[in-house]
Amino acid sequence: MTDSNTPRPGPWDAKPGPTAAPPPRTAAPSNPRAVQETLDKGQHPLWALVSTLLLGGLIWWFTGSWIAVVAILFGLLVHEYGHVLAMNAYGMGPARIYVVPFVGGMAKAQRLAESEWHGVLVSLAGPAFGLLAAIPFFGLYIVTGQGMWLEGVFYIAILNLLNLAPAPPLDGSKALGPVLALIHPMVEKVAMILVGGGVVAWGISNGSYIFAAFLGFALYGHLRRGHWRPEGRRLTPAEAGRSVGLFALTAAACFGVALSGLMPLAGSLDQALAIGTSYFEFGG
Repeated sequence: MTDSNTPRPGPWDAKPGPTAAPPPRTAAPSNPRAVQETLDKGQHPLWALVSTLLLGGLIWWFTGSWIAVVAILFGLLVHEYGHVLAMNAYGMGPARIYVVPFVGGMAKAQRLAESEWHGVLVSLAGPAFGLLAAIPFFGLYIVTGQGMWLEGVFYIAILNLLNLAPAPPLDGSKALGPVLALIHPMVEKVAMILVGGGVVAWGISNGSYIFAAFLGFALYGHLRRGHWRPEGRRLTPAEAGRSVGLFALTAAACFGVALSGLMPLAGSLDQALAIGTSYFEFGG
């Protein structure tokens, strides 16, 4: 997930009217430390440790697998670091990683993206880069021959695939939202309501009440904020096409890594697909 410090008005808020001429610029502060103090200093290490332990405990309670705990926490860190690298590359940094207790992680920028295209790239950088976390688990499987390490590969792939759901505040909403808004703002709104409501219902049906509540509040906040984006250049039609293509490639890569983790254990493609899709069933 990604976030920024700057609030965004929505299309249902009052549009800004003519404003007075901006005041004359003042000289930059001579003390560079004063500038640094305005930046987000990040999560306190102690709170980050406590949040990680709480999140790991929740994963253990749901799965009963220490490999799932290690894989998801490690995959989460690599996923968010992908966002951080992209944010810093596009002038949104220095970005910080936050661990949210019982929920997951978040990469927080210091400023908004200059364009929606940069925002799309930042959102997809997390799932794409996050798949690299599966490499050590593949390596351990090759070295030891123990199939339990492939469980970690599968969980990492599912973590990144789930983040591609176009439901706020997941990465998919930031990757596809601008594309849908380019068609019409109402198209984005309807899509977010339908997909977001479906993901919340899926979480409730599977007993993931904290996850469902978090997404529910995020969806409500997203709809209140709206979809008017005056802070950056809108997507061009060519960039919208590339956004959809990159989204599809990232989703295909996540799906492929998940299958590669299941195939040696399942023995056949059909059985691997059956196991993988069972995780997304309602009430599963």
